[in-house]
Amino acid sequence: MSNISIRPINEQDTDKIVKWRNNKKVKKNFVYQEDFTREGHLHWLHTKVDTGEVAQFIIEAADRAVGSCYLRDISSTNKSAEFGIFIGEDDARGKGYGTMAGKLLLDYGFNSLGLHRIFLRVFEDNTAAIRSYRKIGFREEGVFKDMIYQNGRYRSMVFMACLKCQ
Repeated sequence: MSNISIRPINEQDTDKIVKWRNNKKVKKNFVYQEDFTREGHLHWLHTKVDTGEVAQFIIEAADRAVGSCYLRDISSTNKSAEFGIFIGEDDARGKGYGTMAGKLLLDYGFNSLGLHRIFLRVFEDNTAAIRSYRKIGFREEGVFKDMIYQNGRYRSMVFMACLKCQ
């Protein structure tokens, strides 16, 4: 899968991000369920990405944008950040693009940002994502039962982390 790459996000990616994050297949795996707007995303870019609190990338497969990945709440004090990723294009899911992009993002976090710990939260029923995260080195740290009430039901969250020394 050497045709997978990640590149820094820019304003020209806004319409794609908004479209992807409003896709029901993507949205169901996020805690934040409100519709994304162009204005909201531009605010995120200027207050989070431009300030260095978030490092966000576009995932490209064979020179086509298919999703996004990011490290958020980057802490230079704790040398940690929270990992996030999604494949936005329906026909690009299930092909291993997320796993490969995840490896690239971990490499960036550990080797370019000097992080020690990268963690994530994932819904317990998102088994495909959990399988992918395990492949790239994340280990389960705990399950928070019925943590999120969403669409009329409670959902449990799995907390996972990857340490540089693993």
